[in-house]
This record gives sequence, structure tokens and C-alpha cells, in this order.
Amino acid sequence: MTVRERTAEVLEDNRGKYISGADIASELGVTRNAVWKAVNILKSEGYEINAVTNRGYCLSEDSDILSEKTLRKYLEPRYAANLRVYRRITSTNTVLKEMAAKGAPEGTILVAAKQTSGRGRFDRPFISGTSGVYFSILLRPDNIPAERSLLITTAAAVAVAQTVEKISGRSAGIKWVNDVFIGGKKICGILTEASFGVDGGGLDYAVLGIGVNVTEPEEGFPDEIKDIAGSVFEDGARVPDARSRIAAGIINTFFDFYLHPDKTDFIGEYKRRSIVIGKDVYLINGSNTEEARVTDIDSECRLIVRTKDGTEKRVSSGEISLKLK
Repeated sequence: MTVRERTAEVLEDNRGKYISGADIASELGVTRNAVWKAVNILKSEGYEINAVTNRGYCLSEDSDILSEKTLRKYLEPRYAANLRVYRRITSTNTVLKEMAAKGAPEGTILVAAKQTSGRGRFDRPFISGTSGVYFSILLRPDNIPAERSLLITTAAAVAVAQTVEKISGRSAGIKWVNDVFIGGKKICGILTEASFGVDGGGLDYAVLGIGVNVTEPEEGFPDEIKDIAGSVFEDGARVPDARSRIAAGIINTFFDFYLHPDKTDFIGEYKRRSIVIGKDVYLINGSNTEEARVTDIDSECRLIVRTKDGTEKRVSSGEISLKLK
């Protein structure tokens, strides 16, 4: 472990208490200057550390820390066996897909405080600053054909909605198929990327990627998304370890759905939170756009729509845009 990581652990173990730089240096076997440099790095990463002459350093009890230590505090131990946490990564999905191809086991989880090349559906860039949390989960489901892989995204969307509601107290809705909204704005995107076996067409593995805007960036959202992007907490509200609590809560809830599909009605929960049932939408598939009304969502999480000529059909791919009045 680096001096920065070890210093962070000491401060986390003494959260809310002052500990001198000399004591930290002695415990780590490094110089006080090395501790001072590590503290400054941690501050630049968002750690709320107070420094007082003759008292030392104190990590605020309200600090929102994203570390392996804090994540394990909230994550079910059975889901934490293959957990890796990064301060910065290109894309958790991209890196985990590379690991999956090399044989990484199911349940491998990568979590990051920031992505430099985050991706959404259709390879669109996904803004991934330090005010959110981004993670990917490797799944190797048995006997799931390609047409049912949509259910992985469905279960994840419900896990996100339930978790952010529990932690923030705000109601969440789901826009088919992979976006979670609060207060009319998107606070989460989900990207499931699958590799299918040559024989039988079943899933070889799936990488489930989730990005959540926990708070609004200090500089605000970029102009291109500021009218549609939102965050779990607003107006400065938050809870201690918010990013760790949210990531762990989503992972715990998702695996409860994934491992026990016969005991959970996540389709019912998905439909209850839908913000598109009964709404007029544009169906977008490549360069083709068609107007329709969403009448329901079926047990495979396909949209049931009625087009302008009265034809009813089920939609399992592409995307939709709500039709403004």
C-alpha cells in the first residue's frame, strides 16, 4: 500500500478525532513530510480533513469517502470477495471486460471514484466526475438465452431505485430500459455488455455497469446535459459515506434479485416505477424513428406499444424518447 492509502486508513480508523502528524508518521514508519504530502493528496481527492496546529489531522465524520474499507463496511461479505476500488480508471466496464476474457470469476466488482473514458449506450460518452460513483459487476449466468439478458438491466434499475430512495428519501422513477430519474432528471445510467457463446447462443458472461450522480459537481453539469442531468442529493444535502452506501446498497440489492429470481418481484417493482407506461414516445432504432404509445411492460421487460396505425408490438431493443406535448 502507498503512504496515501495507509494514511487514509489511519484517518478513517480515527474519524472525528485528531491525530498528530508525528503519531501517523510513527505508526506508518515514514517521515512527517510524507504524511503531510499524503494528507494534501487526500484533500485534493475530496477527503474533508481538518488540520490544526498542535492537534494534528482530523477526518470529518460527515466525509464522503469511497474506499475499499468504507465499501466493505456496507457491502454484504459474500459479495465482496473480488472487490477492487480505484481512485481513477478509464472505464470500469472496459477494464472488467478485459478481465472477464481472461477468466475472472463471477462476482468480480470494480468500483471507481472517477472515470476518464466512461461510456453509455451506443458508445456515447458518460460524464464521470468525482461527484458520482461508478462500478461494474461481472456475471456468468447459467442457461440465460440472449433474449433474456434484458432482465439483468431491469433488475439493476430496480436495485438503483430502491437504494437511492432508502438513502435519500426521494422517489425514483425508471425510463425504459436503463435510466433512473429523480425529480424529472436522470441520476443514473446502466450499461450491460454481454459476450455470447458460439454454441447455443447463451451468455458467456455479462458486465453490468452502473454510474450514479450522487451530488451535483461543484462546477455544475456540462452545458450539453445540464437540463436533463440530476443527482441523488441536491442543495448540499448528503449523508456520510454516501457513495459507499449507494454502491454497496445497489450491489447487495441487485444480487438478491439475481441469485433469487423466484423470490423477488423485480418486474412488478420495475413496472410500478415506470415513467413511460401510458405515455406517447418516439421509438428510436438506428436511423428509424416511429411514434407510439406505451401500454405496458411484459414479463420479459419488453415494451408493449401501440403504433399510430393501431398495431401492437413488443420492443426489446433500441431506445425511446418521451414525446413532449
